Amino acid sequence: MSLPVVLYLLAAVLVLAGLAGTLLPVLPGAPLVFAGLLLAAWADGFQHVGPWPLLALGGLALLSLVVDLWATAHGARRVGASRLAMLGATLGTVAGLFFGLPGLLLGPFAGALGGELLHRRSLDPQHLGAAGKVGAGTWLGLVLGAVLKLALAFAMLGVFALAWWL
Repeated sequence: MSLPVVLYLLAAVLVLAGLAGTLLPVLPGAPLVFAGLLLAAWADGFQHVGPWPLLALGGLALLSLVVDLWATAHGARRVGASRLAMLGATLGTVAGLFFGLPGLLLGPFAGALGGELLHRRSLDPQHLGAAGKVGAGTWLGLVLGAVLKLALAFAMLGVFALAWWL
């Protein structure tokens, strides 16, 4: 196998890992997509994809990181989540990785709920309802962030494809 073929295969693996990383919190999605696309452009000697498309790709990757932080914080803030709820959502997301798709869907909610209950230090029905609202709002922020990151990752692929074929 020639070196360019190996580089293109490695670039494809990075892009696929990056697409998975837009949904899985342990992988840096957009930076991996960017690294894969940069590697593909480099393997081609930057003949098809030059500096301007690469600059746009880098900007989209940075925007993806900002969107991720914003969406999570926005969802949590809208429902008045405490710092413990945010920490719980993060820990719940990581723990959820070990339980597949159900864990990824329920982990952030359960973590935010638990964190908010620890913050409120009460299990009375009024606090349980408020903590459930915080858990749901934080979870919706995480889902919104994942959807926006995935859209930006596909926009990166579109920019790269246009630059390659135009």
